[in-house]
Amino acid sequence: MPKNLSKIALFLFFIALALPLTLVGADCPNVVVIIVDDMGFSDVGCYGGEIETPNLDSLAVNGIRFTQFYNTARCWPTRSALMTGFYPQQTRSDPYRGGDRLPDNIPLLTHHLKQSGYRSYHSGKWHVNGAPLVLADGGFDRSYLSTDHDRNFYPKHHQEDDRPLEPVSPDAGYYSTCAITDYTLKQLDEHQREHADKPFFVYTAYIAPHFPLQALPQDIAKYQERYSVGWDVIRTERLARLQQFGIVQCDLSPREENCGPPYRQPNILEMLGAGEVLFPVAWETLTAKQKRFQAEKMAIHAAMVDRVDQEIGRILEKIRAMGAWDNTILFFLSDNGASAEIMVRGDGHDPNAPPGSAGTFLCLGPGWSTASNTPFRRHKIWNHEGGVSTPLIVHWPKGIKRPGQLNETQGHVVDLVPTILALTDTRPLAEYREGTVPGFPGTNLSMAISEAENTTLERNAIYFEHEGNAALRWGDWKCVYTKTGEPQEHVAAPNSQGTTGWALYNMKLDRGEQNDLASTQPERLTEMVTHWRELNQAFRQQERQ
Repeated sequence: MPKNLSKIALFLFFIALALPLTLVGADCPNVVVIIVDDMGFSDVGCYGGEIETPNLDSLAVNGIRFTQFYNTARCWPTRSALMTGFYPQQTRSDPYRGGDRLPDNIPLLTHHLKQSGYRSYHSGKWHVNGAPLVLADGGFDRSYLSTDHDRNFYPKHHQEDDRPLEPVSPDAGYYSTCAITDYTLKQLDEHQREHADKPFFVYTAYIAPHFPLQALPQDIAKYQERYSVGWDVIRTERLARLQQFGIVQCDLSPREENCGPPYRQPNILEMLGAGEVLFPVAWETLTAKQKRFQAEKMAIHAAMVDRVDQEIGRILEKIRAMGAWDNTILFFLSDNGASAEIMVRGDGHDPNAPPGSAGTFLCLGPGWSTASNTPFRRHKIWNHEGGVSTPLIVHWPKGIKRPGQLNETQGHVVDLVPTILALTDTRPLAEYREGTVPGFPGTNLSMAISEAENTTLERNAIYFEHEGNAALRWGDWKCVYTKTGEPQEHVAAPNSQGTTGWALYNMKLDRGEQNDLASTQPERLTEMVTHWRELNQAFRQQERQ
């Protein structure tokens, strides 16, 4: 072979060796997961809400809206399931006993993705109880972590890359939603500058709109008068839009006037004043002071959601500027339904401070939580649809064939890990910390995303349990158990024989959970409750290992 041809052949040989590594970074989709805290099913515009969310609405129009996607009814179990792909009952995460860690054979999503060359970035809340800190064996390359969930304007406990940061002074101009975005953008700047040949995984976990209801004054001003009409009118308006969009077909569930805050401080009304209301009673029965106070609270909640949307817009703009828009898969969801909780924590509540400012500690409460979860029953912590239903928006210009579709495929947060691994062509770890990684209990939804239609998928029943409340979604049917009395931490779910206390609903005809069929279909109920108990026992045995 002539010398020049020999050199060319050798050159091409080395190029061929390097090419697959280059293509991995170039072809693998980037992944962005954005999660909010305590946001109701119908808060954002594309799910029927009146809150201004143009960025999320645009993602929905050009992506997919799932109409039957579920969380775990609480923040930390959802985040654990999202990051591990396992039910929290399998990973010592619910109930969480202080000091527990994830089982040694349970990796995080980031550990799987490292095999495919991904760089991983986290900003915001973590709350994956028992998991390692995000950088110290957590699989992330960069992190901004806020563990102060009681102060949106001046957190005292936060850290960057596992190093504690100084407490923020009250006059620093800090606001948690903006700061979390700032760190995400900082991480993406570094990625573009130093690792542009690699795909990225971004996990942006906003604290908003979780209590305390605190928002920027200019955002509150947009909604100052909007909610004086009351929660009954807002619920009716939201239902009409949800039905017009085709997201739900059920009727509006009645307000449950005996279902108040799941936790209650004895002197809470003294702390908050005469405007607070502990039950979702008819709006017209409220006093003028109560109406004014309640309308102000919902205005702050709306402002927090609005600001999240504005900050998401900044992230989207950055991804476009990086040239990564077409091949970035974005997921948006909430960790549980809106909250009926009413409490005062942190630095307390100053009734003379402007509502929504750093000196106040307000909660949405059961009246507006009922509206935020329109059209469903109950709230965060319960396993009824209002507690466990989340909007899920998926956007991927390169991979979604029919954008703008609604998708009725049933899904749960445990599905996200196997789905993301399938979409990124990443093989799950078989061994982790010298242990065998168990199979995922969820379903790979990648076909439902790429085809963007109501794909019929073989899936396991969807299991729920939190603080003594329980449920099982199995096809078009759902059985639900509600613990009597007020929920308490670490209460065991029902394990006695029989089906007393369980209700049965046909989700296809009655997603509002109004027509209990337990007495007319006892055999079906027995079969479902028995299956729930089998899953519960298996999961509890696994988490003890």
